[in-house]
Amino acid sequence: MHATPPPPTHSAPTAFAPLPDSGICRLDHLGVIEVSGEDNIRFLNGQLSNDLTQLSPTQARLAAFCSAKGRMQASFVVLKRDNGDLLMVCSRDLLANTQKRLSMFVMRAKAKLRDASADFSVFGLLGQSTTHLGDTSDAPWVAANVGAASVVQLYPAQGLARQLWLAPADAPAPTGPALALPDWQSSEVLSGVATVSADVVEAFVPQMLNYESVGGVSFKKGCYPGQEVVARSQFRGTLKRRAYLVQLPTGMQDGLLQAGQEVFSSQDPDQPCGLVVQAAPSAHGRWLAIVSIQTNAAEHGELHLGSAGGAPVELLPLPYALLEDI
Repeated sequence: MHATPPPPTHSAPTAFAPLPDSGICRLDHLGVIEVSGEDNIRFLNGQLSNDLTQLSPTQARLAAFCSAKGRMQASFVVLKRDNGDLLMVCSRDLLANTQKRLSMFVMRAKAKLRDASADFSVFGLLGQSTTHLGDTSDAPWVAANVGAASVVQLYPAQGLARQLWLAPADAPAPTGPALALPDWQSSEVLSGVATVSADVVEAFVPQMLNYESVGGVSFKKGCYPGQEVVARSQFRGTLKRRAYLVQLPTGMQDGLLQAGQEVFSSQDPDQPCGLVVQAAPSAHGRWLAIVSIQTNAAEHGELHLGSAGGAPVELLPLPYALLEDI
C-alpha cells in the first residue's frame, strides 16, 4: 500500500500578499521521463520510495529516487497513461543524470527509459483555472484524463486548488488567464511539498522533506535503494531534520535566495543548521522558501540565511499535519 497522507489544511499565513485566485503557467523547468515496456511498473517499483503496484490513470504518486544511503537523488510525480506507459515528472536540471542512473538498473527487465520532455507540455493550474476531476478531486494525487491530458491534483496553496497538467506537445493547451512563473513558484513553496533540484541532490532522506506526510513514502512495499536507511530514520526516532515554510524580509536583492543556501541558528552560529530546498519571490519583495533544518533549531533560537548575521528567517505554519502513525 502506498503512503496515505493526512488531508491538507486550508488555513494560510497572511503575512504576505495572497496568490492570484486563478491562472495557468507553462512549466518548462520540469521534464518528463517516459518508462515503457511490460515490466515498467515492476522495475520502477523496485527503484522508488512509493508503491506503484496499484498505479492507475486515476491515481498518481509522489516518490523519491534515493541512493543506497537513503539520500534523495530526485523526486517525481509518477503518472500512468492509458497505453500503460509511465511518465515521471521531475526537475529538468537533473533529468539526464537521473535517467542514466535509473537505466543502469534495468538489466533484464522489459523496460525502457527515455527523455520525453520534448513530446509533452507541462502546465500548472491554480485556483479557478483548475478542472473538476470527480468526487474526490480535492484529494492530493488524484488523477484523471481530460481529453488528451493527464491531470493530477496537487497539494493546495493558501486554500487554492493546484493541478499538474501533462499532455502531448501537439494537444491544445489548457485555457484560462496566464499566471506568472514566480506566482506558480510561490504556490509550490506554499504547498509545502518540495521538488528536489540539482542544487540539493543527495542532501536529504525523504522524511527531511516531510515526504512520509505528503504521500511520498510507503513503509509496506518491497525493497528499493536506500529503504533500510529510510525505514530506520522513521522507526528508530533518529530523524532530526524536517521541512519548514519560511519567509524572508523585504528589500532582498532578486535572485539572492535559492536552493542549496545554508541556514544558521543563533544557538550554534558557527555551523549551518539547514538548507534551502526551494525558493520563490513573493509580492512586495518578500521571499518564500521551503527549508530543511534541524528540529531543535526550529524550536529554539533565531534563524538566519547564509550566516549567523544574515537576513532573518521567519517560520510559517505548515499547510498540512505531519503523519504521526505510519
